[in-house]
Amino acid sequence: MSRFFSLQRLGTLIAKETIQMRRDRITFAMMLGVPLMQLMLFGFAINNDPKNLPAALVAPTQDRFTRAMVSALELTGYYRFTHPDASAAEAEFLIARGDVSFVVTVPSDFGRRVERGDRPQILIEADATDPAVASGAISTLGTVAADALSRESGTEADIAAAALSRLDVVVHRRYNPEGITQYNIVPGLLGVILQMTMVMMTSMALTRETERGTMENLLSMPVTPAEIMLGKVLPYFAIGIVQVAVVLLAARLVFDVPFVGSMPLLLSGIFIFVLALVVLGSLIATAARTQMQAMQLTFFYFLPSLLLSGFMFPFRGMPQWAQALGEVLPLTHFLRMIRAVMLKGAEYPAVAQPMAAMAAFAIVFTVLALLRFRRTLD
Repeated sequence: MSRFFSLQRLGTLIAKETIQMRRDRITFAMMLGVPLMQLMLFGFAINNDPKNLPAALVAPTQDRFTRAMVSALELTGYYRFTHPDASAAEAEFLIARGDVSFVVTVPSDFGRRVERGDRPQILIEADATDPAVASGAISTLGTVAADALSRESGTEADIAAAALSRLDVVVHRRYNPEGITQYNIVPGLLGVILQMTMVMMTSMALTRETERGTMENLLSMPVTPAEIMLGKVLPYFAIGIVQVAVVLLAARLVFDVPFVGSMPLLLSGIFIFVLALVVLGSLIATAARTQMQAMQLTFFYFLPSLLLSGFMFPFRGMPQWAQALGEVLPLTHFLRMIRAVMLKGAEYPAVAQPMAAMAAFAIVFTVLALLRFRRTLD
């Protein structure tokens, strides 16, 4: 019977595999770390009904009716007026840059019209580049604001019905009035595709040289570590540019995504992002000994980046600690840049912050990769 199956031989093979698994610390950490990371992110960080969304208030005369309405909106939990005394120009810049999700505009004669019963009107401008963010807040807007005005004006009978008949709430879904999901997904998908391919391909290309033993041939040549790294990553940088062209053409011709902003500004931001990704791939390659480890480390980076960047779930719906983690991911800033330029027509001042962040990532990754690469060669 032992000829076909032996517990002793099986135990020997299990012990051998366990020793190999313990030696491959990256794989062992992935098996324990990825499930734990998924549990934490999906359990605590993901929220499809975001609350405490930043808003700006444009109200030339902030009378008691305006204050009552603002207080009622904040009590819903959806609105957080971070700029309660903004001008129209300031509010336009804030929503274009993504600092606020809503702009509430109250006309100067609002209080007088409430007292006269002339059906006052307010304007709510919502950043609809991500339709999921604005839907919950907008659905409660009219009833809550009107109810607050009725209470402030002293209406006694049938408050809800009277409120709805006395207030006209105009909702303007900016940048995506029809709530088309492709307008939000397709621009972000460019960043996801670039991140998945650029980081993985670059890290595996450098690791392949070490795994196959051809790194020694490169070292025998009269080249510097920086030249070796650039020679390996620049071809993949060129492939990334081709991917950008394909996705942008598909976005315009297939999905009919609008290109409102400056194309040179958009391409400049994409250029910085691709550069940061290929350098990040080089940095990952310095920590991996095999192509399998390079792929595992790339996946370990890719998963939280996908979940915390605001691509799959609303960024402002996540808790503060998750948003803080998302801020250290290049994809987060790329999504802000590309959506602002493509959908909002934002100029450079509005996207200077995310572009500067991506450039900082590229510089930091380059310095760390060169230091690690030089140390690996030594």
